[in-house]
Amino acid sequence: MSNPARIDVHQHIVPPAYANWLTEKGIDAGGLPIPQWSVEAALKMMDEQGIATGIVSVSTPGVHLGNDAEARSKAREVNEFVAQVVRDRPDRFGFFATLTLPDVEGAIAEAAYALDELHAAGVILLANTHGRYLGEPDFDPLMAELNRRHAVVFVHPSELPGPDVPGIPPFAADFLLDTTRAAINLTMSGTMDRYTNLKVILSHAGGFVPYAAHRIAPACASDRTIKTGLKNLRRFYFDTALSGSPTALPSLLAFADPSHILYGSDYPYAPVQAVSYFTNGLDTYQIDPELRTAINRSNAEALLG
Repeated sequence: MSNPARIDVHQHIVPPAYANWLTEKGIDAGGLPIPQWSVEAALKMMDEQGIATGIVSVSTPGVHLGNDAEARSKAREVNEFVAQVVRDRPDRFGFFATLTLPDVEGAIAEAAYALDELHAAGVILLANTHGRYLGEPDFDPLMAELNRRHAVVFVHPSELPGPDVPGIPPFAADFLLDTTRAAINLTMSGTMDRYTNLKVILSHAGGFVPYAAHRIAPACASDRTIKTGLKNLRRFYFDTALSGSPTALPSLLAFADPSHILYGSDYPYAPVQAVSYFTNGLDTYQIDPELRTAINRSNAEALLG
């Protein structure tokens, strides 16, 4: 255990009623079965990986499956469940609240309740919901409200709005493209320029953003220059979930603001073996000890207060 004080900003929770709801509807998690979750199993993994605090969130597909009223009810249900987990173990857990996009009115109401009454650390938004990506003008009222609150926004990928490639599960590659699309759209649409108080975390080292940053930068700049586009893209925060590898880490470290890199595990959608593999990759990669400490803890402390 190289760092017993990590803050894990990409850790999931699977409320049993939510899991049953998805199962009844025949929905999986990006080509993976819905995993089982318990406080005890989560704490065991955290202790093994040196994670002091897990900021948990409900993963894809979220709660909006096509019906606004159902989504509002389910969002409140899962947020109340997660808030109780945090109340029971405030020393080990915080949470990002589930919202109801593309239902903007419901999302604003649930964000207010979760942040004010349940004391969520921020909110989770899917990169796209039913093919509508973050950065769409219709989502501006929600982004304006989150900006007013200086909110942390954790962006998690979902399935692409198109047919799967047979034999290739969406989590393997589509999720990375989904996050990249959302980052480009948030920047290209001017959302990040209009709402400068937002603190946006991109999952899985930002998908393809660090690797392809110089290629996509002109699309992310009003003046179409690489320099401006790179500056805009570096506003994002990036977690290390499933990215502590000798191929992904160099790209992330070469691109991102060092103060914007955060530890992530992706448990339990990433099984313990995978969490251990990528965490060990981060621990053994040759970086400055102060940067390692920042990634594991102090960057998240600064972001989450």
